[in-house]
Order: sequence, then C-alpha cells, then structure tokens
Amino acid sequence: MRVAALYDIHGNLPALEAVLAEVARLAPDAIVVGGDVAAGPFPCETLDRLRALSVEVRFVRGNADRELAGALPAADPWVLEQLDDADRAFLGSFEPRVVLDVEGLGATLFCHGSPRSDEEILTRATSEERLARVLADVPQRVVVCGHTHVQFDRPAAGLRVVNAGSVGMPYESGPGAYWALLGPGLELRRTLYDLEGAAEAIRASSWPGADAFVRENLLVIPTADEATAYFEGLALERDQLEPPG
Repeated sequence: MRVAALYDIHGNLPALEAVLAEVARLAPDAIVVGGDVAAGPFPCETLDRLRALSVEVRFVRGNADRELAGALPAADPWVLEQLDDADRAFLGSFEPRVVLDVEGLGATLFCHGSPRSDEEILTRATSEERLARVLADVPQRVVVCGHTHVQFDRPAAGLRVVNAGSVGMPYESGPGAYWALLGPGLELRRTLYDLEGAAEAIRASSWPGADAFVRENLLVIPTADEATAYFEGLALERDQLEPPG
C-alpha cells in the first residue's frame, strides 16, 4: 500500500486543492488526513472536499478537531458557527491513531501529536530520552505525526519518526503546501500553489483571522528553526509541570 499523508490543513482550501491534484497524479492507494482539518478560513468547504474523495481516506483526530467536535472553549468561535451538527459529528468520528501496512515500510502508525496524545509535541530536536519515553509502548517501527507543522524524518528509540509537515499552515524554508508520500520509500514533499490567489480568497472570506493568516502564515511563514525552538521550549515547560508518563 502507498499512502499520502496530509496533515494540518487548517481550512486552507487552496493549498488542499493543489495537494489533492498532485496526489491524484501519483495515485496512492490511500490518504491519511492527519488532523487539524477545519480550523481556518474555509472549514465547511474543506470538510466537504475531503468527504467527496473517492479513494480510501482515514482520518486521524487532531487537537483542533477534538475541540471543534466538542464545542470546547479552546475552539475557534467563528469556525464553530460555520459548522453544523453533521460537520461536528464527522470531526468527532476521527480516530486517535491509524495503523496501515505501507509498502516497503511495514506497519506504520499515524497519529497527530504523538501516539499517546493529540497535543504532545515531538520535533526534530526532541531529546532521545524523551522520545524513548513517548514511544516506549509503540510496536510499529515507523511513526508519522504532525501538530508542529515542521517536516522531519529521524531515527529515535529504535524507530523512525516522521513529521509529514503542514498542508495549510507550514513552518518551513518557504511557502507552499507540505505533505508526505509513503511507500515503498518515504518522501517529504512540497507542493507550490497560487499564493496570491489564495490570499485574495482568504481575505474575501468572513474569517476574523484572515489578514493575520495571510501576512504571517501564507505569503511569509515562520522558519522551521524558529518553530522548532518555540515548540521545544513549550514542551520543556509542559514537562516541568507534568510528571513523566
């Protein structure tokens, strides 16, 4: 089985459309949508597009999906207003983890933050000691995650840990839509798309975060180094507040 891993779309429909066009040309056997799907400028349109796909699709729950499905205080209130009961039920149906037998890689675990939490932070700089704790009970040899929006592919605790990157809100060397193709190897990919056209469409939406998103997360984006340093600092703060588990 060959799998396209699309993570952290964040309601960026133009980015998703560009990636899906490339995925269609490559014709994998399945798509894993790795969470944080709707929280962004085009929540309903993004969900509709994914539900209309004719290939096998597995949906992994992200923290933003969980917050929207449960109408939790952390959810974006504007996005919540756009979603109907069926949308929230769909988000609530996402799986915490998915395991697929990928050609050339074997049993591969797809999760959002980590195998044990949709909010846990794993980065390319996470210490081997902490990764060993996080992955201690994982029988699969390949783990694909997201959440931090920075692609990486690294060995850890005898496993291979991959971040597929973010389709809709990446933190990388340059703008674009980032994702991963698995089987028989593993390829971290970047799809270019019409950023100015996307910016115009997003600004024309009624999303209150549109202008800031275009300025800070579309036309210009944080670098991978900046994001990694930020997330590692946040992970350290959490480790100091919570006992290791």
